[in-house]
Amino acid sequence: MNPLAVRGGALLRVLLVLLLFAIAGGVWAWTDYQRFSEAPLPVASNDKTIDVARGSSYPLIVAELRRQGIAGHGFRDGLYWRVLGRELGVADRLHAGEYALPQGITPRALLRKMAEGDVVQHRFTIVDGWTFRQLRLALANETGLQQTLPGSSDEDIAHRVGIADGKAEGWFLPETYSFVKGESDFDVLQRAHAAMQKALDRLWPARSGDVKLETPYQALILASIVEKETAQPAERAQIAGVFIRRLKFGMRLQTDPTVIYGMGENYAGNIRRSDLETDTPYNTYTRDGLPPTPIALPGTVALEAALHPAPGDALYFVARGDGSHEFSPTLEAHNRAVQKFQLHRNQ
Repeated sequence: MNPLAVRGGALLRVLLVLLLFAIAGGVWAWTDYQRFSEAPLPVASNDKTIDVARGSSYPLIVAELRRQGIAGHGFRDGLYWRVLGRELGVADRLHAGEYALPQGITPRALLRKMAEGDVVQHRFTIVDGWTFRQLRLALANETGLQQTLPGSSDEDIAHRVGIADGKAEGWFLPETYSFVKGESDFDVLQRAHAAMQKALDRLWPARSGDVKLETPYQALILASIVEKETAQPAERAQIAGVFIRRLKFGMRLQTDPTVIYGMGENYAGNIRRSDLETDTPYNTYTRDGLPPTPIALPGTVALEAALHPAPGDALYFVARGDGSHEFSPTLEAHNRAVQKFQLHRNQ
């Protein structure tokens, strides 16, 4: 037998064995890598998040995951994170922002989330009927927002959002607004003001023909009164109808919420006769017409009611004590309703 042929055959067998080992090692490595990319990350709770600062490189993001104990510190983990970034083609296009790390999320799912910019959406709700003062207090207590408004006057804020006369009350639409970490209290106010302006622009041209209000701002004022007069959406158009007819006939509105607003911090929870007789710009018992500004933030339903009041002949209403109201066309009928629903109840 040719010695060269023997040695050649042995070498070939060694190479084949090495090739098989290499293939087996490659298959194992690939399987291990796939297992890594699809295995849930060690997230302790569903409220875990990671902040990706603007301009952060891929290695810095992985380092932050390591700092939080979510990514391992070994060579294998670092290699697999690099391979995963290259495989998905996202290593150089991850968006800055705050990302949720729910339990069960995998490295592959997390990188896709970051590549799509699927950041955490926080929510801030402006409640129908809040005053602007209440809105500012709620914004100041929202820890997810950058605080830029403390120290600014209401007038300064109004001018900043584009309210020419500097009167902020009423101009922010009650809704739930989404924001991301890093946005400010002023950003939310801007959106709420734009939403109110858009709502007025849409509703004002379609107002009922018998609505004799002169400007959208007057509609905003009336809607704020309707908002504060009842929590019953079904009654708002009826109450708006009462006020529209009173304005038409030259009657004073005589509505308690405007008096309360004019009292400011002097309001202690109830209205006395002396309060109704004390003149302020907002006392609709002592002054004709609408008050000078809205008295609250009206919702869309109240705006629609003010611009589409219910027809009828009612000029008065009184609370029944169950959240609803009794409507009357004459003072005599109204006095009977007051006797029935208010005086007897208070005895």
